[in-house]
Amino acid sequence: MGPQHLSMRGVLRLVVVPQGENVIDCKLILGYLHRGMEKFVENRTIVEYLPYVMRWDYLATMFTEAVTASYICIIMLELSRVASHLLWLGPFLADIEREMIYDLFEVATGMRMMHNYFRIGGVAADLLYGWVDKCLDFCQYRLPKNYEYERLITRNPIFLKRVKGVGFISRQEAINWGLSTPCLRASRVQWDLRKIDHYECYDKIHWQIKWQIEGDSLARYLALKLLPGGPYENLEGHYIAQEKGRMKWNSFNYQFVQKKSSPTVKLPRQEHYVRVEAPKGELGVFLIGDDSVFPWRFKIRPSGFANLQILPQLLKGMKLVDIMTI
Repeated sequence: MGPQHLSMRGVLRLVVVPQGENVIDCKLILGYLHRGMEKFVENRTIVEYLPYVMRWDYLATMFTEAVTASYICIIMLELSRVASHLLWLGPFLADIEREMIYDLFEVATGMRMMHNYFRIGGVAADLLYGWVDKCLDFCQYRLPKNYEYERLITRNPIFLKRVKGVGFISRQEAINWGLSTPCLRASRVQWDLRKIDHYECYDKIHWQIKWQIEGDSLARYLALKLLPGGPYENLEGHYIAQEKGRMKWNSFNYQFVQKKSSPTVKLPRQEHYVRVEAPKGELGVFLIGDDSVFPWRFKIRPSGFANLQILPQLLKGMKLVDIMTI
């Protein structure tokens, strides 16, 4: 069976041995696409390949606006989490909300998906004027939808009959297999890296994680309400609007105003591991420095790779129709 996704090209394939409607054996074949990315990064500076390096707490003191930037990081991370979870509601059910999130990303970063916005100790640029208001508008639009989806999906008797009791993972099995995030919390393990590792400003926000099958989607709203004072909006847009009328179109100031080069740093001769709470599991990056701007070794712990290892065990004895459900 597989590949399971149009863009995966054989990354996940299942070799299933059935007997009638039941699965006797299953072999999991995973392609590790991150290997090519890792070798690519080892020949680039950190700034040139930053999307995977999501936070650098030990370098945060280099930036005077690190606290404000940390709140901005939380907002972006939680919006990404919401967009990821909305994807599983169906191709048409939550498309409007996902597009609203992508619009916010596009305004702030210039790209709708795979945006390179995070920087060492902060973000690439301040938020544009009015961005926070638009984000709050999205939150006010989005929160009532939770109850609608609860009625439509979570309380749907057909859905409950289809998934209840299927693919059970005990608490000890989840720990032994190294599962993380939603897969781990669904087995009654109170583990969330946003609480455990205390990264960014999550400790300054009053929020709770539901430790069962539900995921939390309120942290983005709370982070917006606690955005500290100080410059967090990019006011250079007003300067450009005022000055462009008096500048020549081919002048240096006209073309390059608001463009700032990102600093790069030498990685010290030591090892460093960073992990974050990604939507599908723990996402980690292991670095070995060599007193160079290029990492000597760059290793990615993909968020979903470890969670899939338990799949062959879960499928034995189950029905063929339960494979996609699990």
